[in-house]
Amino acid sequence: MHQKLIRRIGITLLIHAISLGFAQAQALKKTSVSSGILFKPVQVAPHTYFVQGLAEMGSSQNQNFISNAGFVVTPKGVVVIDSLGSPTLAKHLIKEIQKVTSQKIVAVIVTHYHADHIYGLQEFKKIGAKIYAQNEGRNYLSSETAKQRLIASRVDFAPWIDENTRLQGADIWIDREYKLTVGGIDFLISRVGPAHAPEDLIIYVPTEHALFVGDLVFRGRIPYVGNADSKGWLASLDRFDRFKSKIVIPGHGAVSTNPVEDIRFTRAYLQYLRQSMSTAAINMDSFEEAYKQTDWSEYEGMPLFRAANRMNAYNVYLSIQAE
Repeated sequence: MHQKLIRRIGITLLIHAISLGFAQAQALKKTSVSSGILFKPVQVAPHTYFVQGLAEMGSSQNQNFISNAGFVVTPKGVVVIDSLGSPTLAKHLIKEIQKVTSQKIVAVIVTHYHADHIYGLQEFKKIGAKIYAQNEGRNYLSSETAKQRLIASRVDFAPWIDENTRLQGADIWIDREYKLTVGGIDFLISRVGPAHAPEDLIIYVPTEHALFVGDLVFRGRIPYVGNADSKGWLASLDRFDRFKSKIVIPGHGAVSTNPVEDIRFTRAYLQYLRQSMSTAAINMDSFEEAYKQTDWSEYEGMPLFRAANRMNAYNVYLSIQAE
């Protein structure tokens, strides 16, 4: 009798464990961006594609899929712009590229060294792609900030970022205007930082009329300012006019087919931050009072307002004092 009861309990626990495992697997499947339509590359020009990250803070649930990446298919190989926010996401992107073309991935251009754009670099390095980045990126890679960010990410974004995730440098460090030509297609790489980051690059593909701008442009969400040079950032936006781009691929948000209009939001937001914080910063008045007295109604309904806006304002307040 006693043995039958133990056996029955054991079977019940086994069934429960199997059910729990199945439920967890289903939950993981639901959160896996690789199985969702959101990860499917969108064609935005004859040979240009991009994947759009979510308008969210990075988390284990979204696998840190919060930024965009793009790629251009040429007759002699594929050039990728940015590598997404984890090695797992990079593997998914590589598989999606292989569905589009049989051409080998030969290059990855890094718009800037922020975690959500670079944690996938090691996967592209494994398959033989050459990595291009702005020379200032070396300073970030050797910084304590980068090391601590990766340590925190191994906790915050587990299991997608783990002890095997590493910081990956470039094969070619760029310190001036640079032209990369692959399969007869030119990629005109320009430094525009310090702006959003010290090492910002933009990439223009003339034959595609496509401009990749990294996090110099945000669409559909509050921008992330971080330790940006907001004055330099505004100046960088003014430089876009020299490119005859029909489309702009931002670091976050939907592709723009009306660049002049769609860049206006990022410019207006940065200008408003500087306008709102300037007097208090210069006079060394209280940030708290300045923030409280500012009318944020135009922005407070947007994604990530609560997560980012106060921090953005404070960083602009500090940067104005440092100017």
